[in-house]
Amino acid sequence: MGQPLLSVQDVTKTYLLDGGVAVQALRGVSLDLEAGDFVAIMGSSGSGKSTLMNIIGCLDRPTQGRYLLAGQDVAGVSRNALAEIRNRTLGFVFQSFNLLSRTSAMENVELPLVYAGMPGRERHRLARAALERVGLGDRLHHHPNQLSGGQQQRVAIARAMVSQPRVILADEPTGNLDSRTSLEIMALFQDLGRSGITVVLVTHEQDIAAFAARLVVMRDGLVTSDLRQTPVAAVAAAAGAP
Repeated sequence: MGQPLLSVQDVTKTYLLDGGVAVQALRGVSLDLEAGDFVAIMGSSGSGKSTLMNIIGCLDRPTQGRYLLAGQDVAGVSRNALAEIRNRTLGFVFQSFNLLSRTSAMENVELPLVYAGMPGRERHRLARAALERVGLGDRLHHHPNQLSGGQQQRVAIARAMVSQPRVILADEPTGNLDSRTSLEIMALFQDLGRSGITVVLVTHEQDIAAFAARLVVMRDGLVTSDLRQTPVAAVAAAAGAP
């Protein structure tokens, strides 16, 4: 097997609180992820899973240790270079959808391409294709308040994938959804994994983690378990579901 797509190497993260109190959120975490991995990271509040997700997503830097993304050590690069790496390589999906309320589904999905300076015609083509892939080809011009929670999350997934990232990071993406809609969203993530995109999912729900092919469990800033598992098949008609 070749070089891993993501490699976290003995990473620690320490935060200084008011009064100079040091809190160690990560205490020497190592983790390699390959292209096409679908990984669920679980752990209780304070386990370090969100801190690890922020480091993997280039939203934070380790205090010590190395983080290699596509072979590049990103720990020491400039802020601007880090933003460029993040925009080129990573897509993000959040629990609260984070859509702009006064813009259409199409315009929300186009946003990363606007920031990248892509011409309008190409932006429209890619955004339409991403929305069609998640089953919203007939909702291109709907605003978030005209969409269900599941449809809004699918817009968010389309936005995450429109730049054709190598990695999608999903932070509790089903936290605001009912069981049926959660199944549809997990079917989409499994489809992305089969297409070669690496999916990293943070969740506190065991039944959601069961859809991943790999389960990483954290506790007190350490990885306590990292196991391959046979994923539950999310057999949902995600494309075209209401």
